[in-house]
Amino acid sequence: MMYSLGIDAGGTYTDAVLIRDSDGKILNSNKSLTTYPDILTGIRNTLDGLDELYLKDVHYVSVSTTLATNSVLEKTGYPVALILANNTDIPNRSKIEHFTLVSGGHNSAGNEVCPLDLDSVRDFVLKVRDKVSAFAVSSYFSVRNPDHELRIKEVITELTGLPVVCGHELSQDLGAYERGVTAYLNARLIPISSHFMEAVSSEMERRNIDAKLMMLKCDGSVVGISEALKRPIESVFSGPAASLVGAAFLSKNENCTVIDVGGTSTDVSLIHRGVPELSEAGAIVGGWQTKVKAIRMETSAMGGDSHVWVRNHLTNIGPRRVIPLCLAAVEYPEITEKLKQNQVILRNQIGENLQPTKFFFRSGLEASDISPDEEELLSRIKDRPLTVSEIYWNEKRLPSPGTLDLLIQKRLIKAIGFTPTDALHVLGEYTQWNREASVLGAGILAALSGTDENEFCLGIKKEVAKNMALNLISFLLENVSREEIEKVLNGKFFAGFKVDLPVVLLGGPVKAYEKELAEFIDADIILPEYCDVGNAVGAVAGKGSRKLEVLIKANYTESKYNLKTSSFITFFPGGREEFASYHEALEFGEEIGSKLIMNYMSDAGLDTADVSIEMHRNDIVTHEGGLPVETRLSFSGIGEAGKNRKTEVE
Repeated sequence: MMYSLGIDAGGTYTDAVLIRDSDGKILNSNKSLTTYPDILTGIRNTLDGLDELYLKDVHYVSVSTTLATNSVLEKTGYPVALILANNTDIPNRSKIEHFTLVSGGHNSAGNEVCPLDLDSVRDFVLKVRDKVSAFAVSSYFSVRNPDHELRIKEVITELTGLPVVCGHELSQDLGAYERGVTAYLNARLIPISSHFMEAVSSEMERRNIDAKLMMLKCDGSVVGISEALKRPIESVFSGPAASLVGAAFLSKNENCTVIDVGGTSTDVSLIHRGVPELSEAGAIVGGWQTKVKAIRMETSAMGGDSHVWVRNHLTNIGPRRVIPLCLAAVEYPEITEKLKQNQVILRNQIGENLQPTKFFFRSGLEASDISPDEEELLSRIKDRPLTVSEIYWNEKRLPSPGTLDLLIQKRLIKAIGFTPTDALHVLGEYTQWNREASVLGAGILAALSGTDENEFCLGIKKEVAKNMALNLISFLLENVSREEIEKVLNGKFFAGFKVDLPVVLLGGPVKAYEKELAEFIDADIILPEYCDVGNAVGAVAGKGSRKLEVLIKANYTESKYNLKTSSFITFFPGGREEFASYHEALEFGEEIGSKLIMNYMSDAGLDTADVSIEMHRNDIVTHEGGLPVETRLSFSGIGEAGKNRKTEVE
């Protein structure tokens, strides 16, 4: 008997599920805390809870993760330099510390319009090479001719040996700015993705599991591990993609919407006829518009581990994630005693980082490239949780909230605080960890907000449920503003929102929000068995797929009286070829498209014998009977990642 193993590493939990290949039954599942930065421990703890009799016969492993997504949302990626070779500046370049514009670029026909200034490239690379972990490169119309990006990459490799990501390697779409952003984010995520996959690989090897190792991409398809490491940006929404595929599998619904409540965020998506709905514009991650083809989704930075903080009697949830008090108190029992002391912070000092229920401790990562103020504050923070008052115990001042924030962004310290998970502990609806710490924290914050513990926690629970409904309705009503939707959700009317598709809930304690969610929307709300490990199910239920486009365009020369077709150019991912006749260009385009699909599937670790390819052709003809002036060939390949599985649970 053969089995498949799905693993999902989220911001809070790492989940695993075992599926029997012969009939698709879920035989075993487990979840344990994600351990960061030591991801391996969390993976090992999760697999330790699975039946060894099944594990020894696992032949296929697929993983998904929200670690990359969370890194972008929380602005905790690795430092990267971006080189843009064109005359188009990046609108929000202020977010990019190491950035330069150099002369270069091509036109839509792939012809050079400006010589590449390699001297400026060298000067910039030498200036920043000791401050970054990778480089990103984008040039104008590199999808028509990648020569300038490749030459810049060659220089960087020669001078630094650091990883280099080029825009044309990640997207065929026009838009040098968006390709640059995509390459930039991809480069920031390479160390995170590599660390995660190395942890999975090493654990498989330690357990003598000889299995094909795959990763779920953000479009709901799977890819081999070597390809995944080249393009970690494509895993940015692999967690939500896994929840979508997993929800369809568990609920036996090929048409449904999904609300996935994680530790850091709440995500909404839709699957129709078994196919995830994709975003044509590309994924928007942390305010960045990318060219990554991902599932269309509505997401908000509100999850089970979002920081609940009070200021001026107003309760705020998020956007930052913290370790819940109830969870931290299990490892650090002194937290409950410190909460009983109720540290005093003046009302005019209170903010997101300066809260009487917030604690800080060192992450264990080595400090580098930090300011003197950051270094001084870091020296005061220890390996065990301290309140802000304890950090500056003998001084009449509190730590700078801004400096604390920078140390969190750089992963040098971790924060503990009150969360919606704590609120559920207080209400007795989720009691996995230390309830006493949650009750103490609720009492302190409730006093600041002018209410009692129970009312305070009920308000938080209702706010999380309303956020779930807001995300769902905003997703379904694309052209209606969130503000208008929120007015309806907040008001008391003789009308409301009805959802015609089933709404599947996934996530740890989502059952606690079912009643409150039903008060905001009229829908068939489904909580399937194994909903708490739905992402791990989705990771192993995905298929392999690849889409690409080949463009054939007429190339003109200018005669004395008019324009004349001199040749036809076939543009394909990674290159271009010129032909004397249209039919030669078309024949080459059809061959190279199918070849690239098969090469990708092979590199992805899929059996090419099981791959099916569809090609759609779209011609633009200026006059009847004439040759097309432009032809687009769209290729779509589907491959089975593992054996066919039926949808059953046990």
